[in-house]
Amino acid sequence: MGQPYIPLLTYDAGPTGCGELIMNLFLTMKKMNSGEIIEVISYDPGAREDIPAWCRLQKHHLLQREDNGKISHYFIKKG
Repeated sequence: MGQPYIPLLTYDAGPTGCGELIMNLFLTMKKMNSGEIIEVISYDPGAREDIPAWCRLQKHHLLQREDNGKISHYFIKKG
């Protein structure tokens, strides 16, 4: 399946855990304009629950999550 969204930028969080991942994502998205898309790559299994919850709290839109083994790609549209 091809990538349906074209992100403005990609943030590779690697194995970074929830707290640091969310803080870095927050700071990165703060510089973006509403409606722009970011791709987040994470190897942390906890991110599968943390990122969707954070998006809801921050009024961002989780467009899609793609899992490739232990690596997840999240496409988030800034609210």
